[in-house]
Amino acid sequence: MILDVDGMKTHAATGGVALSGDDPVVVLVHGAGMDATVWQLQTRWLAHHGFRPMAVDLPGHGRSGGEPLATIADMADWLGRFIDATGEAPVHLVGHSMGTFIGLELATRRADIVASLVLLGTADAMPVHPDLLAAAENDLAAAAALMAAWGHAKPAHIGLNPTPGLWMLGGARALVEVGHQGALVQDFGAVVTYDAAAATAANVSCPVTVAIGLGDKMTPPRATARLIANLNEPTVVELDDTGHMMMVESPAAIRRILVQALAPADD
Repeated sequence: MILDVDGMKTHAATGGVALSGDDPVVVLVHGAGMDATVWQLQTRWLAHHGFRPMAVDLPGHGRSGGEPLATIADMADWLGRFIDATGEAPVHLVGHSMGTFIGLELATRRADIVASLVLLGTADAMPVHPDLLAAAENDLAAAAALMAAWGHAKPAHIGLNPTPGLWMLGGARALVEVGHQGALVQDFGAVVTYDAAAATAANVSCPVTVAIGLGDKMTPPRATARLIANLNEPTVVELDDTGHMMMVESPAAIRRILVQALAPADD
């Protein structure tokens, strides 16, 4: 699916199904240095089970044009314009990592267009290790390797995979390595300088579900708990043997979480 947003070609994956009908719309937002393909184990399933998914490529990522945006606030405002362009508001919003900050911001800035939030791999702050920052600037392959290693829990490191035939760490490395020039550095800058997550969370009025990977090294459970403390009665789900890349590591569990989070609002 291609839309024009701010005069720029914007791509969103729909699970291979043309969007039609009046099923609930689910907008999925990727994390730093990534793109819509991180949701491929969710979008097709959602498209065939009563939802209309749109996994968007942020500007300067994946198949979307333009340059990467500099701040979380800029990304949230842009996402609001993307949703306006779809003509489908309000939508259910699902974010991963950096995408959770974008979701929180949009839910407070444009509460009228966000029906609910699902946050995967989130925290009250997301500092980036100095070695990873340096690699992102000077050696993208090294940065990709670090992200893959730190982003997956132990089962992924010893070859266990819920999707036979795929290599989770290799896929994550390849995704980051083929990203747009400078996107990862720009995204890290936006994440590191964003210090409003806790305060913003306190102002979210829509239903919120938070998924925690108990093996997550990038947004560890203790950091997620600090954000949860600021949300208004969120639903919290913990996933064993799962790290930061939970959509790939535990795809069936994430699909169940999405259905449980979205269905009550549509009854």
